[in-house]
Amino acid sequence: MSIQKAVKTLLVVFAVTALNACLPENSAFRGASSQNRLIYGLTLEPSGFDPHIHRSSELGIPLRQVYDTLVYRDPNTKAFVPGLATEWSVSGDGLVYTFKLREDVTFHDGTAFNAQAVAANLDRIVDPATGSQRAVFMLGPYAGCEVVDDYTIRIVLERPYAALLDTLSQVYLGIASPSALNAYSTARYQFHQVGTGPFTFVELIPGQRILLRRNNAYTWGPPFYKPAGDNSIEEIEFRFYTDPSTRVLALESGEVHVMGEILPTDARLLAGNSAIQLLPVNVPGQPTQFLINTTRFPTDNRAVRQALLFGTNRNAIIDAIFQRFSPVAWGPLAANTLYYNPALNGAYSYDIAQAQALLASVGFADSNADGILDINGVDLEVNVVVPPWGLIPQIAELLQDQWRIIGVRAVLTPVPTFPALQQVVQSGAYNLVAFDTAGLDPVFLNDFFLSTGSLNWTGFTSQELDTVLTQAASAADESTRQVLYNRAQQIIMEEALLLPIRDYVNLNASRAQVQQLAFDPYGWFPLLNNAVFSGTGS
Repeated sequence: MSIQKAVKTLLVVFAVTALNACLPENSAFRGASSQNRLIYGLTLEPSGFDPHIHRSSELGIPLRQVYDTLVYRDPNTKAFVPGLATEWSVSGDGLVYTFKLREDVTFHDGTAFNAQAVAANLDRIVDPATGSQRAVFMLGPYAGCEVVDDYTIRIVLERPYAALLDTLSQVYLGIASPSALNAYSTARYQFHQVGTGPFTFVELIPGQRILLRRNNAYTWGPPFYKPAGDNSIEEIEFRFYTDPSTRVLALESGEVHVMGEILPTDARLLAGNSAIQLLPVNVPGQPTQFLINTTRFPTDNRAVRQALLFGTNRNAIIDAIFQRFSPVAWGPLAANTLYYNPALNGAYSYDIAQAQALLASVGFADSNADGILDINGVDLEVNVVVPPWGLIPQIAELLQDQWRIIGVRAVLTPVPTFPALQQVVQSGAYNLVAFDTAGLDPVFLNDFFLSTGSLNWTGFTSQELDTVLTQAASAADESTRQVLYNRAQQIIMEEALLLPIRDYVNLNASRAQVQQLAFDPYGWFPLLNNAVFSGTGS
């Protein structure tokens, strides 16, 4: 070899070595080939990623892969199946749930899974210092837990809570390594998460990515998880695409393999692209909705609230914004939620004359001919709080136009984040606020519509509604719960406590070579353990 070639070779080796030294320890350029590495587009960057603390649906997309739960719901049958618990029983009075735990499970950091680990997680969630925004409420009337032996634990309730198994199956109550929880502060744990799931948590770089890697020791998944094969996903990088206009471009270019919340207009265009498959998933829970404040003028008047509902052309909104991918919503539950009341279908159908008659019946008139109704010189004006997600800004703009037809001025107040939304709600300076939650069991209605509910942003109080919702949350009999929830939905709509717009459909799409991609029964969270690449390349 000539001296010139030798020098050139040394320079190349030095450059490659230097480049590798500059890459982070968990760089995406290490440890996985292109054919088994999945890039998944997230559409929102939550304020935090700790499932015990934070409440966003987006955090569950990566973390459903990291954490196991005591029980699971089968994605097809919706039945409860074993997870970290092999079996469970409920006492006759409904106050004690006893779980027998698996004895072959190890956390990603080598810590043994046992009843003490479950207790440590429950203690963390209910500790006020943790500041849980969702998980603590999902435990309902939790009174405490009792470690019976290393692999048996009891959860004790203050009163019966029929939704407990449902909530225990969700990622917000995923079981974390007690060693990791002890090693990091509450604020820092989100960057060092340790579960028992099919993928290990490698890193979180805010605003850039989340990196997961397959846990090759994983053999204890729920019955619907399949063993890893040659084409299974080995590494997953989640990237953030908060600008909706960039999502389909990233998918079409091959920059990502999977993308959630595709714009409906873009989804229509993807229909003819054989390289991409559209994967719409109906999300149970509340529809896209606007909660109506019953304590502030003018929505403190039921006739005004009802007029806003009659004055909303939901079909026009579904056509213009959602391209008919989402069905019209009629009540406080999406149609695929347990105990949905179909008798509400068609409630408050668009009727301008009815809206105008209701407003006239309580004294509103256009006294100065400016197109806006008034009473005693005060204009009929409503303040609408508008967060940026779920195409709510576009919905609000159409509502503003539609309500002007019936003489109502809508003032839109954009808020950039959930904490900013909370600040406006706490001030009370709003008439409507857009907010909803996902879930299969409608026990979440208690948070929104009990007089003492943590999210009772309508301000409505009703002894009958309190009684019905409390009994529905406690009843063990399915038919009894159906009757009670039917009545609760009727009361909510009779009082016009919310404006439902559309049942939520998450428009996911993936590159065609990604196969067997499925979602759990809650609609948001992919089950990436089973996903495979059908061919080589990315």
